[in-house]
Amino acid sequence: MSKIIVIGGGPAGYPAALTAAALGAQVTLIEKNKLGGVCLNSGCIPSKSLLDAAHKLALLPTLGMWCGDEETARQLFAKRDWAQIQARQQKATAKLVQGIAFLLKKAQVTLVNGEASLVDEHTVRVKTAAGTESLQADGIILATGSQAFFPKPFDEIKDKIYDNSTVFEMPALPKSMAIVGGGVIGCEMADFLSALGVAVHVIEMQPRILPQEDETAARSVFQALTKRGVVFHTGVFATAATEENGGWALTLSDGSSLQVEKILAAIGRSVDLTALHLENIGVEGTRKGVQVNPQTLQLKNNIYAVGDMNGLCQLAHAATRQGQVAARNLCGRPAVYHNEEVPRAIYTSPEVAAAGLTRAQALAKGVEVKAHKSFFLANGRAVAQDQTEGYVELLENTQTGQLVGGVIVGAHASELIHIVSVALHANMTLAQLKEVIFAHPTLAESIGEAAHL
Repeated sequence: MSKIIVIGGGPAGYPAALTAAALGAQVTLIEKNKLGGVCLNSGCIPSKSLLDAAHKLALLPTLGMWCGDEETARQLFAKRDWAQIQARQQKATAKLVQGIAFLLKKAQVTLVNGEASLVDEHTVRVKTAAGTESLQADGIILATGSQAFFPKPFDEIKDKIYDNSTVFEMPALPKSMAIVGGGVIGCEMADFLSALGVAVHVIEMQPRILPQEDETAARSVFQALTKRGVVFHTGVFATAATEENGGWALTLSDGSSLQVEKILAAIGRSVDLTALHLENIGVEGTRKGVQVNPQTLQLKNNIYAVGDMNGLCQLAHAATRQGQVAARNLCGRPAVYHNEEVPRAIYTSPEVAAAGLTRAQALAKGVEVKAHKSFFLANGRAVAQDQTEGYVELLENTQTGQLVGGVIVGAHASELIHIVSVALHANMTLAQLKEVIFAHPTLAESIGEAAHL
């Protein structure tokens, strides 16, 4: 492919552009908003900065105890400065956006700021501040991302409430917040808001929070957040939201009600493909996106769709891998995307991370597994650092001995899970994992210990 157009400069689009450029293609990247997309500007990175700040502030009582001055610790917490916390997050985001722009320029990718639409399979129309122009391409990669989803009754008040993108722009911390949705985003937001002193209610229509994750891991998060004051309302949904006394009155499906200052909708993401005019290339899309070949990411002929818009996996690192695979395929370097190898991480305290199959998924696939479990309570590093909450669980295929999945709950789980990811990618058996030597004392030792149990 000599000329490739990438539409969307988020975690799927810009890696696709860089990969295609590295393979010798002439690449144009079109982005209507900011480089980095939702993840970098109003998602993954901002939330991790805020979570880190909240978790560090949560250490003040412990530090006060060690210093024999718990009153000063309480006074310091009372002085927490939301504006300073936001400024730190914004500085990190700006630095990373600049880094992407530098990489694109170095790779000689042409960057166009504008809104793109498809005229046909080789023509893209772009509306910019200077006017409208048509660009020709031998191949196109679509990476337009997703946006917050607002079901009833929140669709009628979405301009008055927060979502997972706009919550970072709050002018001040509210006294109370109702978070609608107990998935990954909802739990992370509940964690950081409660740690900063906000009274948090989480409303989840499923019987439990984190319904897509391992049940025991989800219970660990539920118990930890409940202990810190978060109130969960599971198995119910909001039927009405009314402005009242400077805040909101929420009516739940079980007849109960809540009074909160602010509302955060964290119910999921939806895809809006209207602006792309996919009908011009004979493709139909829905709120969930478009259907692609799940391994090559091909949508039609020399057009590929990556990231949130194909509905395979709404995670930034999955989007990045998809962008790279699509670019390689367009450039004649065959590559395959493996959705089942994407690790998952939840940055609450404790963290939860998983890779491969859960017990429920293994059961659904007819794979009989044996669980091997170790606890951080017995880990030397964890005991020394007062980080004993959590465990490591590895799942072994009882027929083949292969490792098929793993879940880690505890400190630094999002980092430790990559050991499991590498083992899964290498098709290691549990017996082979037992042969790996782990440094002592480390939290990673618990993975080796689990393999031996």
